[in-house]
Amino acid sequence: MNWIITKYLLTAGMIVFISEAAKRSDRLGGFIAALPLMTLLTLVWLYVENQPEEKIANHAYYTFWYVIPTLPMFLLFPYLLPKLGFWLTMGACVVATVICFGLFALAMKSFGINLL
Repeated sequence: MNWIITKYLLTAGMIVFISEAAKRSDRLGGFIAALPLMTLLTLVWLYVENQPEEKIANHAYYTFWYVIPTLPMFLLFPYLLPKLGFWLTMGACVVATVICFGLFALAMKSFGINLL
């Protein structure tokens, strides 16, 4: 139980750190958020918990492919925010990301990469 609490605290601490950095500097906050900190932390957790190397490698591999269809959201969000407000923009970005992911998964399937 202590291990799970430690994981929660460290992971939550990263999110707080990033949001605090973003308050001080848009660029710095964006840069830190763009770093694969959560992925690296997840890889560390998997390693420390003695997961097989194949599982750890697969996590990194699929994370790469899953990041690509999320990228349009980062352009869509600042465009929609002044037009729709925060919550509608968040909803629209979620829907757009799901659509992009579905289309991307279909496109990648033709190259033998199964994401679904």
